[in-house]
Amino acid sequence: MGTSPFRYFISFFLLMLCFEACLRVGDAKVGCRERERQALLHFKQGVVDDFGMLSSWGNGEDKRDCCKWRGVECDNQTGHVIVLDPHAPFDGYLGGKIGPSLAELQHLKHLNLSWNDFEGILPTQLGNLSNLQSLDLGHSFGFMTCGNLEWLSHLPLLTHLDLSGVHLSKAIHWPQAINKMPSLTELYLSYTQLPPIIPTISISHINSSTSLAVLDLSVNGLTSSIYPWLFNFSSSLVHLDLSMNDLNGSIPDAFGNMTTLAYLGLYGNELRGSIPDAFGNMTSLAYLYLSSNQLEGEIPKSLRDLCNLQILYLSQNNLTGLLEKDFLACSNNTLEVLDLSHNQFKGSFPWLSGFSQLRELYLEFNHLNGTLPESIGQLAQLEVLSIRSNSLRGTVLANYLFGLSNLSVLDLSFNSLTFNISPEQVPQFQASRIMLASCKLGPHFPNWLQTQKYLLDLDISASGISDVIPSWFWNLNSGLAWLNISNNHISGTLPNLQGIFYLGMWDMSSNCLEGSIPQFLFNNEWLYLSKNMFSGSISLSCRIANLSGSGLSHLDLSNNRLSGELPKCWEQWKHLIVLNLANNNFSGKIKNSIGLLYRIQTLHLRNNSLTGALPLSLKNCKDLCLVDFGRNKLSGKIPAWMGRSLSSLIVLNLRSNEFNGGIPLNLCQLKNIQMLDLSNNNLSGTIPKCLNNLSALTQKGSLVISYYEGELNGWKLSYLDNTLVQWKGKELEYTKTLGLVKSIDFSNNKLIGEIPSEVTDLVELVSLNLSRNDLIGPIPATIGQLKLLDSLDLSQNQLNGRIPDSLSQIAGLSVLDLSNNTLSGKIPLGTQLQSFNTSTYEGNPELCGLPLLKKCPKDEPGEASFIGFSSKTEDIQDDANNIWFYGNIVLGFIVGFWGVCGTLLLNSSWRYAYFKFLNKIKDRVYVTTTINMNRLWRSFQI
Repeated sequence: MGTSPFRYFISFFLLMLCFEACLRVGDAKVGCRERERQALLHFKQGVVDDFGMLSSWGNGEDKRDCCKWRGVECDNQTGHVIVLDPHAPFDGYLGGKIGPSLAELQHLKHLNLSWNDFEGILPTQLGNLSNLQSLDLGHSFGFMTCGNLEWLSHLPLLTHLDLSGVHLSKAIHWPQAINKMPSLTELYLSYTQLPPIIPTISISHINSSTSLAVLDLSVNGLTSSIYPWLFNFSSSLVHLDLSMNDLNGSIPDAFGNMTTLAYLGLYGNELRGSIPDAFGNMTSLAYLYLSSNQLEGEIPKSLRDLCNLQILYLSQNNLTGLLEKDFLACSNNTLEVLDLSHNQFKGSFPWLSGFSQLRELYLEFNHLNGTLPESIGQLAQLEVLSIRSNSLRGTVLANYLFGLSNLSVLDLSFNSLTFNISPEQVPQFQASRIMLASCKLGPHFPNWLQTQKYLLDLDISASGISDVIPSWFWNLNSGLAWLNISNNHISGTLPNLQGIFYLGMWDMSSNCLEGSIPQFLFNNEWLYLSKNMFSGSISLSCRIANLSGSGLSHLDLSNNRLSGELPKCWEQWKHLIVLNLANNNFSGKIKNSIGLLYRIQTLHLRNNSLTGALPLSLKNCKDLCLVDFGRNKLSGKIPAWMGRSLSSLIVLNLRSNEFNGGIPLNLCQLKNIQMLDLSNNNLSGTIPKCLNNLSALTQKGSLVISYYEGELNGWKLSYLDNTLVQWKGKELEYTKTLGLVKSIDFSNNKLIGEIPSEVTDLVELVSLNLSRNDLIGPIPATIGQLKLLDSLDLSQNQLNGRIPDSLSQIAGLSVLDLSNNTLSGKIPLGTQLQSFNTSTYEGNPELCGLPLLKKCPKDEPGEASFIGFSSKTEDIQDDANNIWFYGNIVLGFIVGFWGVCGTLLLNSSWRYAYFKFLNKIKDRVYVTTTINMNRLWRSFQI
């Protein structure tokens, strides 16, 4: 029976249906393997996905195909997952833990879970992924650890491994594990806390991967023990980063064998010695980073052979020598970045006109002299020119710099350069940073600055400008984050600009600016307007603080003519760390709201007309290190809570106010106090005996007094605190050495009672002033314990008794005033006490002995006391005739030497008495001579 066409059609139709069904089944398998899909879902369950990065993963009907999930890639033919890369640093990150379920993805070739926030133990089951070629788990924000790396040996195809940031401090056999990875070409283990290599013979002989091309072991604390293992890869390495470790000693010449190396990072170590000549063998080297070490000597001539060099960083070392014009001659067509800053290079500016590709040149903080060469204008590609803090001098003309059309950063600060630019000359560049501090630009504002439309940083401080700020200058302010025009003679008033919401650091101090302070300036983080003639109230500043949520952290308005009450908007200034309003005309009370400055560390309100008591809320400012309220009209009692609540205080100055009552015992709890000044008040009562609890005055070392650092727009900011100290009769301002001033000043009060002996336990005191009180009793006998005293003033009290012998033992005492007391007896003999003027002791009618003209009675009991001379049986007279007497005895001894020599040799008792006698003569001559010389010297000074 023949086959009909209909049957053919039916057969063909059924075949097509079958084929379509098969395709559907095949498509399902290719789309996603169920086992691997479940493994990925298990992985998702263990992570924290606050940013919805895995929102496409799930069990919904529209999410069945795991190959379409974010970060998942499958093989088109088999459907196996071969890539897992869900990271996206700009979209968020994953948290939680990496579960072992990923080990089910047996066909995975690339796994990238970097830049996330994983924590916990890294699952070693990842070692089962034998097809893995790339593994990147680096740069996790969380604390992820791994105890060993042995599991890596089961990944024979792995070529790329990044575990940066994973804590590997317990993986002591990490070098052996790396050696067992034959395909590895890229290895990144930066900041992993790698344990140091234990030197063994086996490490350097284990069969290691000869294909390793990229090795990053930076920021690990590795020592020079890494070298033997490292040099196994000399023939293959192209990129080597050992920066920020603990490498020390000289740089091995063996680096010269790495002839394939293109990148070498050794910066931030403790390498010493010179740069090896062998570096010239690395002819493939393009990037060399040797900054922040302790290298010395000259740049080796062998570097001339590095013809591929593009970037050379040698900054922050101790390199010396001249920069000859051909010191990098071979790379003049390739060199792009040259950083030789913070070294000891000297001589003239280097000849660099042939470096056609040079983009960045850093030569700051060296000893270069001479002039800035006109040839600098031939560096057509130059973007950064920084040569601040050298000794360059001479004139800068427009054709030196104005033709550099790509210039973005120009820093010539702290050189003796004079700009000679005519008003019509215009630079071709548009810079973002121009720093010309201490260069001669004035007397007028540089007219060419108005062409700069994109300035972020401008420093023209101490540049000899004596001018009113031109109107065009304020067109620059829209983007200025850093402005320094301080230490000029700029005059006039400042406009109140509108629409400015954030600045940064503006320093306009030490000028002649006047008028009110415009509100917009308070949008800065750091604002310095001290030493001008600003006047009026600053209460209006509260408006701008309220509008913009001021982030002001450092405010210095000292030494102006500001008046009115202090602002009431302290709650709006909650970020303040430093507030200096000293030397103005502020009046009224300190508002209770000042206690809302929770972060304040330095508070200067000195020399105003503030009244009333200290507000109780000030106890909330627990971080205060320096408080200076001197020279006001503050009254009431010194609060007892200052000792308990302000325990971080290092400086407390309440000098010249109207405080009354006693010195609170709680001040003895100020363990960090180094300068305590309560002088010129109406304090009464006794000096607390507990002062010996002031630990910082009993222990060696000094605390840094309010030194603040910050960073703004890439620039480091610093604020070193200062205060006035009554020192040797004068008020002196201390800044950098403020931490060395350890002093107590309770002078000019109404204190009574005796000086407690506990005061002499403050052995680190440099200055002690208790003068002009009503103190009685003797000077403590242990006063000599204060070995570091430079200044001691106990004058104008009612102290009695003898001057303690121990006082003569304070060798460094340069200021002493014991006048106008009722002291009596003989002034102890000693080099120091006899060297002072008689005014030191005047007003004590019962005192006698040098340097006073009044002699002590010959039969006066007592003894001379000074180092190396003491006698209890006789009182050596002060008459100079005795010196001649003893001199004659000495002469007689010389004449009759041979007559008595034998006797002295034979009779030990005679010999002992004789030499004791000679020692007395020697000491007496020394003391008398020293006294007379010091007396003559002081007379000469007067």
